[in-house]
Amino acid sequence: MAVVVNKAIPEFEAVATGGVKVTNQSHMGKVMVLYFYPKDNTPGCTTEAMQFRDKYKDFVKAGAHVFGVSRDNMRSHDEFKTKLELPFELIADTEEKMCHMFGVVKNKIMYGKKVKGIERSTFLIGADGQLKEEWRGLKVPGHVDEVLLAVKNLNKSA
Repeated sequence: MAVVVNKAIPEFEAVATGGVKVTNQSHMGKVMVLYFYPKDNTPGCTTEAMQFRDKYKDFVKAGAHVFGVSRDNMRSHDEFKTKLELPFELIADTEEKMCHMFGVVKNKIMYGKKVKGIERSTFLIGADGQLKEEWRGLKVPGHVDEVLLAVKNLNKSA
């Protein structure tokens, strides 16, 4: 089942760093930001993670939980989180269940070869469990500020 704006997100269950269990129900009553990124320790993904880190207190103040999601395993996530001092958890979607559900698995060309990769995307889920906004195929500069503004606007309209 795919995600659709203004509809409840489908059931899912995932484990994040710190042993945190994340499901479509686990954060009901809270706004949730899920940002999907291609790979730990790559330049764009590192920049994006640091920008979410630097604005994390603003997200918390606005009532949002932030989770990074990639296909990397828990060990990679733990190292990435420690290295960058990330205050939020990272979901290890090694089986690509969430990636497929959110439709972020895309064919890409890397070094002239076709590969299956993750399209950098962010999803804003309201306190009611509905997908409120999505950003797909995004560029990192300015993105985190845009998501934070959307969270603040969502809270104003709630």
